[in-house]
Amino acid sequence: MRTIDVNEAIDRSPFGSFQWTVVALCALLLIVDGYDVFVAGTVLPTLIAEWGLTKPQAGALQAWALFGMMFGALIFGPLADRIGRKKGIAISFLLFTVATLLTGFASSPGEFKVFRFFAGLGCGGLMPNAVALMNEYAPKRLRGTMVALMFSGYSVGGMVAAGLGIGMIPQYGWQPMFFVAAVPLLMLPLILWKLPESLGFLIRQGKQEQARRIYARINPALELGSSDILVFSETKGASASVSELFRHERALRTVMLWVSFFCCLLLVYLLSSWLPKVLQEAGYAEKASLLSLFSLNFGGMAGAIAGGWLGDRLGLPKVVVGFFVVAALSIAMIGFNPPAGLLFLLVFIAGATTIGTQILLYASVAQLYNLSVRSTGLGWASGVGRIGAIVGPTLGGALLANELPLQQNFLIFSIPAAVSALAMLVFAISNARRSSEAQLVPA
Repeated sequence: MRTIDVNEAIDRSPFGSFQWTVVALCALLLIVDGYDVFVAGTVLPTLIAEWGLTKPQAGALQAWALFGMMFGALIFGPLADRIGRKKGIAISFLLFTVATLLTGFASSPGEFKVFRFFAGLGCGGLMPNAVALMNEYAPKRLRGTMVALMFSGYSVGGMVAAGLGIGMIPQYGWQPMFFVAAVPLLMLPLILWKLPESLGFLIRQGKQEQARRIYARINPALELGSSDILVFSETKGASASVSELFRHERALRTVMLWVSFFCCLLLVYLLSSWLPKVLQEAGYAEKASLLSLFSLNFGGMAGAIAGGWLGDRLGLPKVVVGFFVVAALSIAMIGFNPPAGLLFLLVFIAGATTIGTQILLYASVAQLYNLSVRSTGLGWASGVGRIGAIVGPTLGGALLANELPLQQNFLIFSIPAAVSALAMLVFAISNARRSSEAQLVPA
């Protein structure tokens, strides 16, 4: 009989086809998630015109999905620690795809809000669980890169929303943008069939036979016998409670991550909700304004992949601080009403350092907490971030209603990026100090 620590074994194993399958499936899930999030920004100018909404009313309309995301993150993160990540992901996916499909049938702002709230519940639950699952199956040396690569699907979904919006909204209206959500429902059987359950969860539940079958796919060269026992080095942690996030000298780092999540998601949803409308009012054509949303998400994908690669080599906290500084500068410069080519470049950089950095923040949370509270940590960080996401569109609507100069608006928009840079600098210093202290403790 052997005892095998699968956490250490995954770190030593080559990154094979099984892990690539997990990356691909989670990326597909996040493409759908990203589409659902960014489709709202593509249809917002049309909704304002069709329903006669004021800008504050339009901002509040967007906020209902984000309320749902906040509650979804807080509910489904801890729930998955108890029922399993695969079930949590499947429930979340089914909830937001069906609710998004129904949104296309909304005939009033009230109906629109209800459907968007339930779609948000599913979106908020999917993201932290997909990150936690990918984080578990990726070896430590590649973890940042693989999580970022998976998360780039979120930006792809935003690009799909912008691309379809350019072709469909002028000719068919806004409703078909939500009917498209019926297509991903066909993916649900594939997800249930191919997506593995968390190894750590199976081991905690005493399901050794299921865990051995999954582990054999990760490392086919190792022959497992029925008497071999799989263990997960982090499974003896405390129960999944929020108080555990502040123990073991993690309190300051937890708070700084929450501040960064709040400000980062405020920026992501502020830009994704209002950028097309703001640029239309600044004199850019409708097609150019929707292309800016495409540039924003293309930048998010590039920033996530580049940031994950850099984070594995330089350390995630350093990269995140640098990205937030660049985000503050690029967003402020958009307000100077640059020519179209320079505008798309600045929006690309802003996307890389906001959407891309959001993804790096999730990876930072996953690396801070051990397995027993990882989904809880991701869920609470995401939930706090969703408060910022709610504030973003609402703040944008209020600012634009005051008809401030374009330059002044974008200077205000850049402030959360500067606050995030400062918070992550404190996090990086605290993290480095904690690591130094741990190295000084005798083995």
